[in-house]
Amino acid sequence: MILLADLAAAAKGDEQSTSPYATAADLFKYAMKLREQALLKVEAPTRPAIQRFPWKTNIVTTVFWVGEQAGANNPVSNYRSSWDTNWTGNYGGLDNPDSSTRRNCIPVAFIPRQNPFYCALPYNDVMHGQFKPEAPLVIPWFKQAYTGPGQSVCKDRWVAIRKENRTCYAQWEDCGPFRTDHFQYVFQNERPKPNLNDGAGLDVSPAVRDYLRLQPTDTTDWQFVEAWDVPLGPWRSYGENNHFVIARRQTERQAEQHLKEQKGK
Repeated sequence: MILLADLAAAAKGDEQSTSPYATAADLFKYAMKLREQALLKVEAPTRPAIQRFPWKTNIVTTVFWVGEQAGANNPVSNYRSSWDTNWTGNYGGLDNPDSSTRRNCIPVAFIPRQNPFYCALPYNDVMHGQFKPEAPLVIPWFKQAYTGPGQSVCKDRWVAIRKENRTCYAQWEDCGPFRTDHFQYVFQNERPKPNLNDGAGLDVSPAVRDYLRLQPTDTTDWQFVEAWDVPLGPWRSYGENNHFVIARRQTERQAEQHLKEQKGK
């Protein structure tokens, strides 16, 4: 949420300070200029000091996907997520992990309507429509991200995931593996608890798997990151829940409106 506000403010400031393009032929150029100025600004003058989060190292990591059926190592199907009762429908379909059905980190059958770079961690901040009692105390960004009672402040959070010399960025979209209550690991210093998947503490999507070249069960490092620290990459390209896609659409709409206003003068 912080990133979107920053980007919107940056785009507005750029629009006020930049001479507009006068013809429809220049709309694309103007929109792209606004987009780049907004998306690539890394610090607004009034932004507080960036909070850095520690790396969780050597974490057993497994692969899961939207629409996955329940099985021996996956006790709950992934047609829905902890925060989205129609996850498969809202995503656009089954995020088939078979490499023969994928190209450039997404399914060949459809363009995902949510970010294909997603992950799951074993904590849910909401239960029965209300925040868990510990949530305001243990979630570092709770105050800044709070939007209303029972509105998760964990969903869509950005996570950096590292394997050797490659780092991928994903959004937190579900809870697991196996647990939804282990805040001592997710936000503090405990290690993941034993489970059927060799003590896995992170689930990642097929897109993350492919980018990092992971085995079905592997080990990675991960840390929370602020959205404005997410670099350029395929993780910024898709999804109605993706801060960068939202910001791009906003700046493009601003460019269109600005051009209309200029034509009307």
